[in-house]
Amino acid sequence: MTDDLDKLRTGLASLPPAPDPAAKAKAVAQAMESFERAQETAQPPRPISDRSQRAGFVTGVREMLMKLTTRPALTMTASLAAIAVALTIYPTLRQGAPLPQAAAPKPVAAPATAPAAASLPAPEDTRTTTGEVTAAPATPPAEIKGQAPAQPAPGVVLLEQRAESDAVAAVEGPSPQDFADTGLAGGPLSLTDAAPEMEPMMEAAPATVAAKRVLPDALVPLPEPDTEAFANAPSNPVMIAAEDPVSTFSIDTDTASYAVIRSSLSRGALPPPEAVRIEEMVNYFPYGYAAPDAGAPPFRTSVNLFQTPWNADTELLRIGIQGRLPAIAERPPLNLVFLVDTSGSMQDADKLPLLKQSLRLMLPDLRAEDRVAIVAYAGSAGTVLEPTAASDRATILAALDRLDAGGSTAGAEGLALAYQVAEAMGGDGAEGHVSRILLATDGDFNVGLSDPGALKDFVAAKRDGGTYLSVLGFGRGNLDDATMQALAQNGNGTAAYIDTLSEAQKVLSDQLSGALFPIANDVKIQIEFNPAVVAEYRLIGYETRALAREDFNNDKVDAGEIGAGHQVTALYEVTPVGSPAILNDPLRYGAAQDNALPDATGDLAWLKLRYKDPGASTSRLIETPVSPVAGAADADARWAAAIAGMGQLLTGARYLGDWGWDEAIALAGGARGDDPFGYRAEALRLMRLAQSIAQ
Repeated sequence: MTDDLDKLRTGLASLPPAPDPAAKAKAVAQAMESFERAQETAQPPRPISDRSQRAGFVTGVREMLMKLTTRPALTMTASLAAIAVALTIYPTLRQGAPLPQAAAPKPVAAPATAPAAASLPAPEDTRTTTGEVTAAPATPPAEIKGQAPAQPAPGVVLLEQRAESDAVAAVEGPSPQDFADTGLAGGPLSLTDAAPEMEPMMEAAPATVAAKRVLPDALVPLPEPDTEAFANAPSNPVMIAAEDPVSTFSIDTDTASYAVIRSSLSRGALPPPEAVRIEEMVNYFPYGYAAPDAGAPPFRTSVNLFQTPWNADTELLRIGIQGRLPAIAERPPLNLVFLVDTSGSMQDADKLPLLKQSLRLMLPDLRAEDRVAIVAYAGSAGTVLEPTAASDRATILAALDRLDAGGSTAGAEGLALAYQVAEAMGGDGAEGHVSRILLATDGDFNVGLSDPGALKDFVAAKRDGGTYLSVLGFGRGNLDDATMQALAQNGNGTAAYIDTLSEAQKVLSDQLSGALFPIANDVKIQIEFNPAVVAEYRLIGYETRALAREDFNNDKVDAGEIGAGHQVTALYEVTPVGSPAILNDPLRYGAAQDNALPDATGDLAWLKLRYKDPGASTSRLIETPVSPVAGAADADARWAAAIAGMGQLLTGARYLGDWGWDEAIALAGGARGDDPFGYRAEALRLMRLAQSIAQ
């Protein structure tokens, strides 16, 4: 027995001594300090180009808020709220008071085999050279008051230190990666250079508080509201030919509405009715109209009459205009100013990145004598690329690559600078050049002349100088179509919406000459219907391009332009005299119709067009009689009717009766004809998609 006891004593004596609690606490603190340092070292250095030019918390916040759009502004609001909360609770933590229930971590019960808490000496108050807190205060608050120190369970001291560390972390600004995750340029905020107005807040926190990271989850912004605005007007009403036989409107070749409709349907939603402009849908597609003869006016008119697909008792009158397409070698050189919106709202993939790709597609189709300049605007405007020969593609592409999104939208300032650059290019030994500004934007003009009326007046005052303005729209959500239309229509230009790279190819490459080289300005149509033949009529579309009857002969009234090779199509639904489709009753007290009407054997209508040669101030007149004899509709006429029916279905189908999507799809399917680019096939798919969504 004695030998066994001796062996037991010897074995116990050889065991390693019990760990020293003080040494253990010190080792844990050192390990955590090393870990924190390793974490900081692992973060990549922030590029020099990202550093702020001016130090200081308030200065940085002021600069960033001036440049932020809605999403980053919400992010900064969350960060500042976290700072305020942390600075409020930090003095309490420093005094050792317990955290509020909502913020304090719940203590963990000590295990039964743990050493007594009284054996743990209070660790020293040590700090690193960077000022990071690594341990709790040396003397507990209870001892200061002369009371016996509380006996917390093991691990509580470390948990209180962790709570203090978490509170300190709430004061810290985001890391560079956090800013990259949220799309916010710049770097973390600093509390070391606070402005005087921040000193009361800074006194609540020790100067040794280190900047750490705020979790990205705290920076999730709220979704931006949909602020889209479209330029449109109520559908044209049915007019009584005997009372109001004259219809007048401006010719335009815009196609933006069709692309917006495609964008909405592709996202699984019907487009807003106000976004549907039927004339832009019809004019999106090419038609086989006859070209003007040599020596004739710059465009040729084609007119035909056929039965209306949705009403057997009415007829459709199609007016087609084909512009002359001169040889490429005969095209005058171009002075192009790309006016690029680089505001914060342009950061989405379908905005500035697509814009830059779109402009790249255009460069190979320019000639060596063409010149390009780039002006960007966001908060303030600036010239990114001085006038450069189009053949110097490397310089132009490098300037495009430098464009970045951020800031508010000083659209008026950008327009003014773009006109200055264009005017300088026109007077810089560039005689014979055609100057045009291509404004590429989502239409969100929120700084400067944001009112469409003011912008309209500004552009109208500039167009007399000979510089054209066209608008390219990008993105959805805050698309300001109303402003885009006002700018294009008053800048003697066109408006297009680019939702895909294929659309950019169509607008900026396939139709380059027509988009940039005008052959006729201020083109107006006026048609007078013969009341002896026509009882009622209505113009399908062109609501926003209507003109007063007297405007037709007034050369001071602005109208649309026609570019090289462009086509224009207009459709009237006509109700013959005696048709059961007449919607209006005759006036009880009107003039005796037998004495008021002309010979019923005459023309259906009389068509007149006015236009100006580019640079001219006096218009020319073209007149064409319209035969009352209806004929068979060719594939182009049926296709135009099908697209007009599609537009009416999207806006309420007020005049279509029982004619619906099935009939529209069948009509379009039988009228696809020659479709080399697949535009008509795509429209058929959109019709089927619209039918499914509507049902």
